[in-house]
Amino acid sequence: NKLIEKCLFNVNKKTIEPLEDSVEISDDKNREFFSQFGEANPAGCQFLYLQNGMPIGFATVYLTYTTTIASKVAVLNDLYTLSEARGNGVGRSLIEHCRHYAARHGAARLQWVTAPTNHQAQRLYDALNTKKSDWCFYTYPVDQGGA
Repeated sequence: NKLIEKCLFNVNKKTIEPLEDSVEISDDKNREFFSQFGEANPAGCQFLYLQNGMPIGFATVYLTYTTTIASKVAVLNDLYTLSEARGNGVGRSLIEHCRHYAARHGAARLQWVTAPTNHQAQRLYDALNTKKSDWCFYTYPVDQGGA
């Protein structure tokens, strides 16, 4: 458990901080957030890929619903592999594991978004039996202070 936390905290500090200026990285916040994911949680799960007992990748899946197909879907929200482990099947293994998890929980599909410039990841996704969407991905900050 400590090893998993260490990996996730380190990965978040390395990957999120440079990408999101507004994200404040906190070990306490991460510990609280990641503790809610597990096989028994109906909202989703986080999976860790270990090699020789060391974490080299992880994936987070959330279960939700979509009205466009009137079904439950699984959202692959995080997929991360250490740079030195990329190209060795870790990402593919994590995606397939998440796909099986989605199926066991009654999801109609596994879906995710990626950066248009993430060409290495897109080569993996295109090699799978996936369908690339033409939809655009938007975010809209929520005012936590009220209406």
